[in-house]
This record gives sequence, C-alpha cells and structure tokens, in this order.
Amino acid sequence: MRCFGLKHRHLILRAGLAVAVFLPALRAGCQAPSTPPPPMSGHLTLALAIQEAQARYPAIRAALERQEAARNAIGVAKTAYLPRADMLWQGNRATTNKPNIAFLPQGFVPVPDTPARPTTGHSDWNTLTGVLLAWQPFDFGVRHAQVGIAKFGYQSAQRAAELTRLNVASAAAGAYLNVVAAHQAVKVQQANVDRMEAFARTVHVLVDNTLRPGADASQADAQLALARTQLIQAQTQERVLLEALANLLQVPSPQIVIDGRDVLGTPPAATLNEAPVEAHPQAQQLAAVVREQEEQVHLLSRSYVPSFTVYGSASGLGAGLSSTSSPVFLGGGSGLAPTELNWMAAFQVTFPAFQIFTIRQQKVVQKAQLSSTQASYQQMLGDLSAQEKEAQAMLDGARRIAGNTPVEVAAARTSEGQQKARYSSGLATVIEVSTAEAALAQAEGDDAVARVNVWRGLAGVAEAQGDLTPFLQLLSKQP
Repeated sequence: MRCFGLKHRHLILRAGLAVAVFLPALRAGCQAPSTPPPPMSGHLTLALAIQEAQARYPAIRAALERQEAARNAIGVAKTAYLPRADMLWQGNRATTNKPNIAFLPQGFVPVPDTPARPTTGHSDWNTLTGVLLAWQPFDFGVRHAQVGIAKFGYQSAQRAAELTRLNVASAAAGAYLNVVAAHQAVKVQQANVDRMEAFARTVHVLVDNTLRPGADASQADAQLALARTQLIQAQTQERVLLEALANLLQVPSPQIVIDGRDVLGTPPAATLNEAPVEAHPQAQQLAAVVREQEEQVHLLSRSYVPSFTVYGSASGLGAGLSSTSSPVFLGGGSGLAPTELNWMAAFQVTFPAFQIFTIRQQKVVQKAQLSSTQASYQQMLGDLSAQEKEAQAMLDGARRIAGNTPVEVAAARTSEGQQKARYSSGLATVIEVSTAEAALAQAEGDDAVARVNVWRGLAGVAEAQGDLTPFLQLLSKQP
C-alpha cells in the first residue's frame, strides 16, 4: 500500500508539472492575438486620412455589426412561418403502491386514464415518449407585420452605419485640416522668431556702440521672448491636434507625416451640386424608424383576431407490468420501450375577447410615438437644410478671405521692411518694428489658414449634404 501511494504521488507530481508547463501555452493559443493596425507609409493626404479612418476606427465596425444583427433579425422573424415540433421522452421506475405511470408536467402527450395498480411493493420501468407538432396556417397578417418591422429595423441600422461612416470621415477631414493649419502656424511663428532674433542682434549691436539707448535692447529681448512663447504655443497646439488625428486613424502619432501640399495650393473655384436633404443618412435613418413604427401600429391592428392552430401528436407508452387481467411483472428492461402507440390530430381556435381593451391602449401609445417621430423627422429636414445653407455661407466667406489674404501679406511685408528701415534711420522705435513683425506673422498665418478653410468649407457642405464623394472627387482633381 505504501508503494502504491508513492507511485500515485509521482503521477500527481508529473501531472502538475505538465499543467504548469503547457497551461500558459494553451492559454496563449486560445486567446485571439491582438494584431495592431499596420503602420502607415508615405505622406498622409486628406483623401488617405479619410480612407484610413473609415477602415480603422472602431465605431464603424460596431455600426456594421449592429447592421448585421438587424439583418439576421429578419430571418428570425421569418421562422415564425415554420411549424413547431416538440419531442419528449420520459422514463421512471416506481413501486406499484400507486398508479405506476407517474406523468411529469408536460404538454406533449395526452395523459391517459391509468387504473389503480395492485399494491405489491414491486417496481417496474415506465416510459412516455411523443412528438407534438403545432402550426398556424394563417394569422391575418401578424407574422407579415413582424417581418416588416424587422426589415425596417434593418434599414434603420443600414442608415445608422452610413451615418457613422460619414461622421468618422468628416471628423478625419476636420482633424487633418486642423493639423495642416497648426503646422502652418508653427512655420509662421518660427519665421517670426527668426526675424525677431535677427532684429534683436541688430539692436544689441547698435546699443553696444551707443547708437541706441539700452532700453531698446530690453524691448527687443522682450519682443523676442514673446515670439518664442507664441512659437511654443503653436507647437503645443499642433501636437494636441496631431494626437486627435492619430486617434481617428488608430495609429501612433509618430507614424503620421503630413506636408499639406494637397490643400495648401490654390483653392478650387468649383462648388458642390445641391442634394435633397431627404437623401442624408440621418434623415433616411429616421424615415426608416417612422416606417418601422407604422408597421408596429399595423401589427397591433392585426392582434385582435382569432388564432388558428393545427396540432398533430404521436406518442407511445411502455410499462413493465402486463396489462392482462392478472398483471405480471415482466422484469429486466421491460417498460423502457413504448408498446402502446397513439396519434392525435386537432384544430384549435383561440380568441382573446377581452384583450381588445389592452390592444386599444397600446395602439394609442404607439400612434403617439409615431406622431412624435414624424414631427422629429420634419424638424430634422429643416435642420439639415439650415446646416447646408450655413455651410455654404461659411464656404463663400472662406473664398472671399482667401482672395484677400495675399493683399494683406504683401502690405504687411512692405510695412515690416519700412519699419526696419525707419528704425535704422532713427525714425522708428523697437515697439513699432515689433508691431510690424507681429502684423506680418498674423498676415502669413491668415493666408495659410484661409486656403485650408476653403477646403474646410467644401467638406462642411459635403457633410451637410450627407455624402463626401463629390468632395473627394473634387480633391482628386487638384494638381
């Protein structure tokens, strides 16, 4: 016995070592590998940013999965047309001090009248098996309405997925344009710092040669420090906006390389054609909800009708006690297989007479919800129309500003050169030169952002219309 126990201890120890060695590998094999998104290569353009965001952002995958679930719900609703078949097998062993067939709760097999059995203390096997078939040949349109509700629910999920795709694409376009504008602001502020550094060196040379008072050097240093602060702020803003774009693209921000040449050239003069607001995915989604609720009202109207059901049943009974005038216990496995077979066919009509009061109130509630959704749909059409007009107004304003900023830059550059010349002649102060430098930096920033804002306005109009395809086609025509 001692050797037997020792041997088992060795077996248990080996089994434990095997589990300890292979369990981590098994767990690793069962877990789905988390594959990071592939790195992005090359320079990122606006069109590529939209494409990558639509392919990577999780909200679109979630919307597509909800769409697939709604599509499968149509199949679930259609299965109501199929007949229902339920099967049962029951076995028990009991003494004969009571009727030996002990029926458990079930609705498959009709319960026969079982005569009293002799009290002997013996037990035998008893079985009960059967199949119950139920089918509704017609239902006055109830199942058709249920399928219609599922179909309109699927349409709503489709439009919701399109709306999610539109929102993600619009967010990616806005984030890309924000980064381009921020990058241009950094370049403008860097150029301003370079000019202020050069001017500060000039001032220090003049102060060192006692050609200007020492206060000029302090003022120049203060203006240079202010320019550097503005550069740091611009760099910080660019980094923040870059992280926002990286989140939409689901890639680390160091992988994003943007030069912005696709949106920094001459803005296109073409405009986007008008589109009906009813074609917007948000409007189409709510329209599908309206139709779904209309179908629910139709379903309630078909609920107060008789229900017709055809039943078919086949069953069998088995007992280990013979049914002769002098019952004999057959013993062994007798009773495990059915020996008495029966069948039944029935046609049943049910009518929920007093359900009319509940259905009537449900229809009142459902009609009120339908009216509310219809009003919301009309309001949405008005809101979408107003959004498109607002976006068009912003686009028109951006075009006008983009046409004016070159004049602003030219005037600011001329003023900056004149103020520097006046300072060299002793006719201007450091503050006047710094003001001219700040005006030049502002003008250069306005000019860069103005061209970006034209594209932002075009994207806004396309988003308000519910389709970015014309915007991308216009973008692809840029040199």
